[in-house]
Amino acid sequence: MTFHMRRKDKEITDVRVLKKILKSAKYVTLAMSMDNQPYLVSLSHGYDENRNCIYFHCATEGKKLDYLKSNNTVWGQAMLDYGYFEGKCNHLYASVHFSGKVTFIEEPDEKRHAMECMMRHLDRNAEALIERLNPERLNKTIIGRIDIDYMSGKKSKEVTIAN
Repeated sequence: MTFHMRRKDKEITDVRVLKKILKSAKYVTLAMSMDNQPYLVSLSHGYDENRNCIYFHCATEGKKLDYLKSNNTVWGQAMLDYGYFEGKCNHLYASVHFSGKVTFIEEPDEKRHAMECMMRHLDRNAEALIERLNPERLNKTIIGRIDIDYMSGKKSKEVTIAN
């Protein structure tokens, strides 16, 4: 099924801007489905621009993991919220919607790369944390990778995102 952007004046067509939003957003929200039942969850993440994927970690058991093991296709959103535009009855934002498939990573080098990506995304002092990464603990961590196969975006016309 293909959709079109109804508000072309808000559409983001520059892929560099879409990627910048994914790199800048504090979290992503994922929609999943199992047995025709939806589930929505917000996650901290790391966006790897070179691989065009999103990494996240999760507990070793739980609803999110059950859903993703049942159906690894997800739809997600990353949003930069600039707040309500006083006096204009408008909200300022930039968002990216994406779809993709989740793979759970087993290979130690990619797990480390994923964790470094998430740390750099979330922490201003990431390098100090990366130095202390414990290989044993990392081995026990569940890390998912969303391989993005589609992205679209839109933003308020008043919002400017430098690429």
